[in-house]
Amino acid sequence: MAGKTLASRRYAGWWRWLPMFSWWPNVNRTTLRVDFLAGLTGAIVVLPQGVAFATIAGMPPEYGLYAGMVPAIVAALFGSSWHLVSGPTTAASIVLFSVLSAHAEPGTALYVQLALTLTFMVGVVQLVMGFAKLGTLVNFISHSVVIGFTAGAAILIATKQIQHFFGIEITRGADFIETLKQFALQITDVNPYVLTVSVITLILGIATRRLFPRAPYMVVAMLGGSLAAVILSQLIGSQASIPAVGALPAVLPPLSSPDFSMDTLRELAPGVIAVTLLALTEAVSIARALAVRSGQQIDGNQEFIGQGLSNIVGSFFSAYVATGSFNRSGLNYEAGARTPLASIIAALLLMLIVLFVAPLVAYLPNAAMAAILFLVAWGLIDFHHIRQILRVSRSEAAIMATTFFATLLLDLETAIMLGVMLSLGIYLSRTSRPNVLARVPDPDSPRRKFVTVQGELSECPQLRIIRIDGSLFFGAISHVQEQLQKLPEADKRKHLAIVASGINFIDIAGAEFLVNEASKRRQAGGGLYVIRAKEQVREFLERGGYADEIGHENCFQSKTDALRYIFSKLDKQVCESCQLRVFRECGAPAADTTEQSESETGRPLPKVGAGR
Repeated sequence: MAGKTLASRRYAGWWRWLPMFSWWPNVNRTTLRVDFLAGLTGAIVVLPQGVAFATIAGMPPEYGLYAGMVPAIVAALFGSSWHLVSGPTTAASIVLFSVLSAHAEPGTALYVQLALTLTFMVGVVQLVMGFAKLGTLVNFISHSVVIGFTAGAAILIATKQIQHFFGIEITRGADFIETLKQFALQITDVNPYVLTVSVITLILGIATRRLFPRAPYMVVAMLGGSLAAVILSQLIGSQASIPAVGALPAVLPPLSSPDFSMDTLRELAPGVIAVTLLALTEAVSIARALAVRSGQQIDGNQEFIGQGLSNIVGSFFSAYVATGSFNRSGLNYEAGARTPLASIIAALLLMLIVLFVAPLVAYLPNAAMAAILFLVAWGLIDFHHIRQILRVSRSEAAIMATTFFATLLLDLETAIMLGVMLSLGIYLSRTSRPNVLARVPDPDSPRRKFVTVQGELSECPQLRIIRIDGSLFFGAISHVQEQLQKLPEADKRKHLAIVASGINFIDIAGAEFLVNEASKRRQAGGGLYVIRAKEQVREFLERGGYADEIGHENCFQSKTDALRYIFSKLDKQVCESCQLRVFRECGAPAADTTEQSESETGRPLPKVGAGR
């Protein structure tokens, strides 16, 4: 027992440096069996996906397979998720193409060199962000941005495959609008044999996915499309003219080296942030979604480190940018994977499969690959969440639509940054408009709980009580001042009590607002009172000396103590003629109540943090 405890402590210590020690003790014969089966399934699925995604990225087909080997193993060893599978993805591939196609011809040796260099740079940025504990930064890419970008990317993917699906010629590098124009002009030149292969592949993929959900529909569709192309070629002959992908090299990932020249690094730097943000958002979002289902706790910073190391190491093994794959990660979880060993097994099995299957890709038609990518594109469009966003929030819908059209019409890195900026703008707009509610004691509540002023509830003619829900920072001060002025009889009440339990954060501008408000009301013969401020707010006011300027005696943690003290400061002549009786203290003569506040409590007036 003692030995087991010692081993557990050893694993707990190593976990900080190598996360595999947190899950390795859970590996046994049962988990090894289910992880092997899940890994085998993942290896079969990544084979067609890797080829397809490499095509999207403008890379030779084999590089999509390389991206699913070494990076997947490194990410599994150093990431925090037990089910996330890293490798080539649609979104990362299309952003890579967008960034690099302006610098080199896709598919060329120079293009591949730039892709490996960009992968290394992305990995370094991810690793630095992980060590700097910047895992929360991906939260600033809102769900609406991701939905809009993904939908736009899906349409771009399908648009890029039009030439292969219909057997026509489209100028390489043509943008979205230009591609549609050229397609419209060549609609009568469609190759019927290529289109036949495309449609057969498409139908097979859809049918397999619906009728046999557990079957690898991509593999079935590719085999069916390849068989159709062979039959047509035999029947029609060379007239069919159905181009194929070509054989892949049956070798393990060759060693490679990024280009570390300053000119290249400077040339690629602008696109690194966009690729990094997208890759990390994809990986962390998928990891969190699976963690909710599995009950695992995800460390975003550790996931950054794992993704960074996978791309750094992968760039030396002929892998382009890898990140978390939603399809393969979801399949990994559904297949029963228990530990990251499933991802490692999948990568190792993929290496073996490539050695035997790679030559057969020579029979895979471009038309079949285009049809597969049409299916991938359709699956990327999240119709459920698009409808939900359109129905629920106009601002989120605007962000989604802007990102969507920017993805279609602008550079992808520009679209991502635009979506992030819009999300931040909406966020700042919301946080800079905290709720300011007028409050009064509820006469029907035994404890006289504070409620929002409405209906027949009356306010004290000398004291206004408000509740601020939100942060009191420089961006919110103007809004709070405007809301105070909009309250009825804003200038007649000399005393202002702020229920501060809803203020989560305060900065210098917020503290100075309270000080100025306190000074203005003191000069008018009244006062400012802060009730039930949170600990971090109280500490900030104390540390900056703002509590001294507001007055320690005007800060309370108990509403009862606060009202008793404030009542003693009210104009008793006004109280005697007032018939509202808003507070309990109003029922007693003013003089008696004053004596109670000073003698019955038996203690000095409370300072910040005091009260009950």
